[in-house]
Amino acid sequence: MLKGKTVVLGVTGSIAAYKIASLASMLVKQQAEVHVLMTKNATNFINPITFETLTGRKCLVDTFDRNFEYSVEHVALAKKADVVLIAPASANVIGKIANGIADDMLTTTVMACRCRKLIAPTMNTQMFENPILQDNLKKCASYGMEIIDPASGYLACGDTGAGKMPEPEVLYQYIIKEILYKKDLAGKKILVTAGPTMEAIDPVRYITNHSTGKMGYAIARVAALRGAQVTLVSGPTSLPAPYFVKTVNIQSARQMYEAVVAVSAEQDAVIKAAAVADYRPKHVAAEKTKKKDGDMAIELERTDDILAYLGAHRREGQFLCGFSMETENMLENSRAKLKKKNIDMIVANNLKVAGAGFGTDTNVVTLITAEKETELEMMTKEQVAERLLDEIFG
Repeated sequence: MLKGKTVVLGVTGSIAAYKIASLASMLVKQQAEVHVLMTKNATNFINPITFETLTGRKCLVDTFDRNFEYSVEHVALAKKADVVLIAPASANVIGKIANGIADDMLTTTVMACRCRKLIAPTMNTQMFENPILQDNLKKCASYGMEIIDPASGYLACGDTGAGKMPEPEVLYQYIIKEILYKKDLAGKKILVTAGPTMEAIDPVRYITNHSTGKMGYAIARVAALRGAQVTLVSGPTSLPAPYFVKTVNIQSARQMYEAVVAVSAEQDAVIKAAAVADYRPKHVAAEKTKKKDGDMAIELERTDDILAYLGAHRREGQFLCGFSMETENMLENSRAKLKKKNIDMIVANNLKVAGAGFGTDTNVVTLITAEKETELEMMTKEQVAERLLDEIFG
């Protein structure tokens, strides 16, 4: 996934330094070229050999190390880097970077880098809250560096509060956000819906469907990684909320309708990938419905048609995209839906086609507009998301 990308990891003196070994391993597994720079204090917490073993490259500590690969090591590495992450970032190194001090391999390389720089402050809570440290962070941010907020929790010093380094998976996601995609959707606002809805019968039972939300979550994630400001309105799923996405969790079709209507007017595009219930019980019992002899009938009523509302209230220039899950007459039914709802695109798929449908990591879809139909081969849902966004904003 990261083949051809160069990541520089700057490790400073903190007990959390050992966690960066896991991060380096994650990046190498994705075929990134990983270089680790350490301060001398960092070597008291983790041996450079650990990083050299994981990355297959020399871990640089001394600016004047004679066993170098390049003629001017810090400059050559700075030219190659696609992103620099300093984690854990001590108060000392943050102060140096903020004020242009370059007196070791790490700070010298950071000074020479023109790529994006990420800083993960990691220290005691009182140090983190110190106004001098906060001023230095603001200064770094003013120079275009991204400050990754520390986690809160129990610290090595015995205190509890802010200053804990985020877990390697979180830091990995920040790196992915920075280098995986070009930011061709920067400045765009996109609303995505995903997952099923749950329509209560009584306090115990409900009506739902088989949607897992995977397709909608993939769209939200890819859009955010491409720079868009993404709002995800999600029904109940087992999926973790995507990073860098504002997620609004709902249960029922009515709640989804209200959440979508509240923010739809400001969106550049609305992509409705959710499997919203068409009907709900007309009467919801206050107590559990008891089993009786004979059959039982539940009277249903129509839910709010979210896509029809959007089509009738769209603002000029807004792109509306719906999804259509069919088991027969897919193209005919989807074309009819496109026209009836007054929208720009339908993403149609057939539940009976291998590789498509609910719960899979792949999908087989046809993108239908008033002008054309584009049939895509079986792809991962992330790849479908990429193609869909290309069609909408290309």
